[in-house]
Amino acid sequence: MAEETKTTAAAASEAEVAVPASENLETVVSEKEAQNLPEPKKVEALAVEEQAVEGGRKEEKEGKIAECVSFKEESNKIEDLVDPEKKALDELKLLIQEALDKREFSPPQPPAPVAERETKAVEKKEGEESNAESTDLPEEIPLPPQPASEAAKEENVDEKPSGEDEAPPEEKSETAEDIKETIVHEVAPPPPPAPEKPSEEETPEQQQQQLLPPEEISIWGKPLLSDVILLKFLRARDFKAKEAFAMLKSVISWRKHFRIDDLLQEEEATIDGLDKVVYIHGVDREGHPVSYNALGEFQDKDLYSKAFADAEKREKFLRWYIQFLEKNIRKLDLTPDGISTIVQIIDLNNSPGFILFKKELRQSTNQALQLLQDNYPEFVAKQVFVNVPWWYVAYNRLISPFLTQRTKSKFVFAGPTRTTETLFKYIAPEQLPVQYGGLSKEGDAEFSSADSAVEEIIKPASKHAIEIPVSEPGTVVWEVRVIGSDVIYGAEFVPDAEGSYTWIVQKARKMSPSEEQQLIFYSFKIGETGKVVVTFENQNSKKKKLVYRFKIKN
Repeated sequence: MAEETKTTAAAASEAEVAVPASENLETVVSEKEAQNLPEPKKVEALAVEEQAVEGGRKEEKEGKIAECVSFKEESNKIEDLVDPEKKALDELKLLIQEALDKREFSPPQPPAPVAERETKAVEKKEGEESNAESTDLPEEIPLPPQPASEAAKEENVDEKPSGEDEAPPEEKSETAEDIKETIVHEVAPPPPPAPEKPSEEETPEQQQQQLLPPEEISIWGKPLLSDVILLKFLRARDFKAKEAFAMLKSVISWRKHFRIDDLLQEEEATIDGLDKVVYIHGVDREGHPVSYNALGEFQDKDLYSKAFADAEKREKFLRWYIQFLEKNIRKLDLTPDGISTIVQIIDLNNSPGFILFKKELRQSTNQALQLLQDNYPEFVAKQVFVNVPWWYVAYNRLISPFLTQRTKSKFVFAGPTRTTETLFKYIAPEQLPVQYGGLSKEGDAEFSSADSAVEEIIKPASKHAIEIPVSEPGTVVWEVRVIGSDVIYGAEFVPDAEGSYTWIVQKARKMSPSEEQQLIFYSFKIGETGKVVVTFENQNSKKKKLVYRFKIKN
């Protein structure tokens, strides 16, 4: 693995593939990456790459933007479920209601030690036997008084001379002990003791618990029997009610152990810099909130030390992450008609081999992924991995066995040069942060996410123009972004009045390939009606993606 990490950055992944449930994640590689893999994987990856190239040529030929390959959240409406799903939901509700009635979700009382229970059982059994014996027999049976003459005879019997033959012994009178022994043997045996109960006698606390009303448990701010919540557990377990119920009990137990309710009341355990690593920004094309995870930020040694230097700091980071997740889940619309999932963007930029060889980060990442899968079912609609380096395929092989097939089916991968194009399929430009090729900027005074952008394609080796109509005097403001370099950009204003001269607003110039300078913002004050014409000349043999928006201020 150490040798593989020395491969040049030119071998970075350039392919973007949405992995279906029936496929393995190792197929997500580019043609260059495939050269470093065994032959079967290479053939499979080449097929994927050829398919993407053919699709791109088709789009170029038609001169249109491909339709956005987005996704829709599964319906949470009861009427949209098929009969087996409805049956599973009803069965799960019944199991939960029975558990609530018996208060099975409450932590049980700690059982007594084994030695103590055995001692109590032995004492109880001995006590029952002694009670039975004392009930059947008196301690001593009184005898009737004997006449004086008979008593004297008994005394004279022992005084015979030693030389005389001994006469047959007379029958002695039975003593109390003899009579007691005779009675014991003649009395019918007592009935066999009743079999011991499998459990000990109920304690007063248990008896009182039976008199309590059913438990009332909420989760993520919703009642436990909420259809939306239960459908998440059922989908995570392929609509197997008993397995979903077992998972639900495990989640509730974990939440009580982790003290989630107390965690929500705590002040945010903020670590300076983490707001650049994990944050929510905008929504996707279907309205799902988008969570960004920029792992490359941990290249900052100071931030890395604050989060992962020792076990205590890693625990603090995990609690911060769970608190962040819990608060944002409560902002979702957990109703049948609402959006109840998020989209995650995992940015691997500036992290070549970082996760593989940073033990603390790898452990924390795997722990967070496992917690998400085990305790937050079906809250992630899609996970898009961007700026994926070649080594991530190998890393994915390590964690893939620990993920369910349903989880892996939501993965999408994109190499560095396909990141923006891939994100545009799921997120509109006005919602995508500027660092990922979008138009959204913090503290933007001119535009907001409500100002939608227009998306167009610039064909290879061709010119493309957009027109901004100006119906009244005012200030025209526009911003433009072209995904890719080797484009010449210019702008001019053409008045409506005859005989008026065309004004050069922006002299034609070649756009810089740097990411920061590809976002072009311009403001132009106009005192008459007309139109602004913005032209682009693509000098490259590849198509370019163009996004822009404008407004006119009076």
